[in-house]
Amino acid sequence: MVERLRTGIEVLDRKLEGGIPAGSIVTLTASPASQAELFLYELTATRGTLYLSLNRTGDAVTSSIDRSPAKTGDPTVRDVAGEAPLDNATKLVSALPESSNLIIDPLDVLERQEAPRFRNFMNELQNHIYNTGSLALLHCLDGVDVPHLRDTTLHMSDIVFDLDTRVNGDRIENRLTVPKFRGGVAIPDVIKLELAEEVAIDTSRDIA
Repeated sequence: MVERLRTGIEVLDRKLEGGIPAGSIVTLTASPASQAELFLYELTATRGTLYLSLNRTGDAVTSSIDRSPAKTGDPTVRDVAGEAPLDNATKLVSALPESSNLIIDPLDVLERQEAPRFRNFMNELQNHIYNTGSLALLHCLDGVDVPHLRDTTLHMSDIVFDLDTRVNGDRIENRLTVPKFRGGVAIPDVIKLELAEEVAIDTSRDIA
């Protein structure tokens, strides 16, 4: 039996039979204008977490986590700056300890690098996450300018979460699907979520 690592989101852990298999890479695709960061913040409450920020400063991310009304942990936040983001990210990932979380937010910056070097990074990431029994969550922005290596990311990931956020009448609706679960069973149904102060089930009824 493969060990399962909790996501910190009760509804997901139930659907995933206790959580994510240890050693997995999970990709979360979501609109840049969504509340997808709640997934990242709540994951930090489950175990030690290394949070790599590739757009915002580390101080900005830490402040957002501290101010979040959701249950969060105390992650180690590092901003990956400079002209060699793949090299800098690789060094930080190589030091990830056993049974930890790794969050890369967003992966888009790395997906815009040279294809061979990005594939090498993903392979090294996969090996390290597997060998340490950890969990990697890659936040991928699904906006108007999707990086050219997104297909590579989705193919190499073990699990894919796809968050669709849209306005329906006078409500914002968030629907989560899990179309890919390598080595397991993908969730066949759509999970309707309420993303406000935390990730929770949306109990409102659809009106045709």
